[in-house]
Amino acid sequence: MTGCKVLIVGAGPTGLVLALWLTRLGVPVRIVDKTAEPGTTSRALAVQARTLELYRQMDLTEEVLRRGHRTPAANLWVKGQRAARVPFETIGEGLTPYPFLLIFPQDEHERLLIDRLQALGVSVERRTEFVGFDDHPYGVRAQLCREDEPPEDVVVDYVAGCDGARSQVREAMRAGFPGGTYRQLFYVADVEASGPAVDGELHVDLDEADFLAVFPLAGEGRVRLIGTVRDERADHPETLKFEDVSSRAIEHLKVSVQRVNWFSTYHVHHRVTESFRQGRAFLLGDAAHIHSPAGGQGMNTGLGDAINLAWKLAQVIAGRAPDALLDSYEAERIGFARRLVATTDRAFSFATADGPIADVLRTRVAPFVIPRLFGVDAVREYLFRTVGQITLNYRRGPLSAGLAGQVHGGDRLPWVKSETGDNFQALTAFSWQIHVYGAAARELSGWCEERRLPLTVFPWRAEHETAGLARDAVYLLRPDTYVAHADPSGSTDALDRYCAERNMTLGPPAAVTANL
Repeated sequence: MTGCKVLIVGAGPTGLVLALWLTRLGVPVRIVDKTAEPGTTSRALAVQARTLELYRQMDLTEEVLRRGHRTPAANLWVKGQRAARVPFETIGEGLTPYPFLLIFPQDEHERLLIDRLQALGVSVERRTEFVGFDDHPYGVRAQLCREDEPPEDVVVDYVAGCDGARSQVREAMRAGFPGGTYRQLFYVADVEASGPAVDGELHVDLDEADFLAVFPLAGEGRVRLIGTVRDERADHPETLKFEDVSSRAIEHLKVSVQRVNWFSTYHVHHRVTESFRQGRAFLLGDAAHIHSPAGGQGMNTGLGDAINLAWKLAQVIAGRAPDALLDSYEAERIGFARRLVATTDRAFSFATADGPIADVLRTRVAPFVIPRLFGVDAVREYLFRTVGQITLNYRRGPLSAGLAGQVHGGDRLPWVKSETGDNFQALTAFSWQIHVYGAAARELSGWCEERRLPLTVFPWRAEHETAGLARDAVYLLRPDTYVAHADPSGSTDALDRYCAERNMTLGPPAAVTANL
């Protein structure tokens, strides 16, 4: 493949996943980063169920599971004692193939993605800084700069800003980034330790002292500590060392630290950019939205941005869809980002609030109420669906249409397990595809064959009805595996109308056919 089509700025998880998906779809990319090497420290830990589902397309899931750590439970501590335990082993059982909380640190995650991208022939261009760009009708002229080298002008079809909270692409777009910064100073430390809170489970101290969470990592005695610094020490974060913040809350959890591998401090922000797209430039991940770490949503949301945009860019570049398809990226992702910031803000504010009322709620009410809430099936399912991002949908988006059973256009396809596997096994295809649960109409096979569109017909089972699927209905799935159109009639006429209204041609992108 020659001739770069997409310039990706930023080689964190979001940029790497965008590069992986585009490369697999046959779109030539360049990915640049101003740093000299991949990150060796990170704050992002959780890999949510929806990310693991989407990673099946790139055969990444099993390797992430092998390297990560499944967290059996969360423990709430008050006054130096374990006050409650909330089991997580199968919190999402029946909803997804991955009904658990997985911990896989971002730095290790990045190394895996870099290896997979290199296997496809694409390397990150390090020590390369994005300076700016000019948007033209024929494409984007971007400026790159390297140490001791003259600036380079690069002409591409699109530029994707995956370059974090201080995004140069966002600055060049002059896109606002409204929001604010929480007053609390946080610290994060990767340590080797022992004690009752170093048992492979998640532990959270709810006392009025410095907030502290202990996250288990893969490997004996390895944990990640994330805590707050509330007093005058927070005024000089640049001088803080681990010894300055380790005593009060760590003593409450009885953590005995033998070795500190790394330590850092940071402030938490809550912001969403005013625009995810301007012309031929896009913003993804932390460049578009940043929020508190509550719920482990940040990195996963960036990965969702990347997968949402990748297939749309591939369709437009291949000439199978108009430029208007790219407008659906912002339409589908910005609303979710805004809701996420609002939700995590409320959770974060509760966990870190000061004052006697907040202390009573955390130390007396929360340990009593939270385990009982998790004991209610409906509550447990709602929380897992939300945190695992499997409830995320695009029902009101411009690409979503129809209703069959309880499944709307824009929904994540419900997962159904059988003796021979599950209905997600067909979702490894990087193209549009159709599912029918029951019997397919006679003309549907020919319609799909003409367009080289995968058609999977599942014999009807009671489990399909339980999951909300309709018998003999047609479910048109997008390349990112979300339901685009749901039609109970099972006919091809509705599919033709769907494509005509959006001026789209279904099937594998032309680039994929030419290059794979």
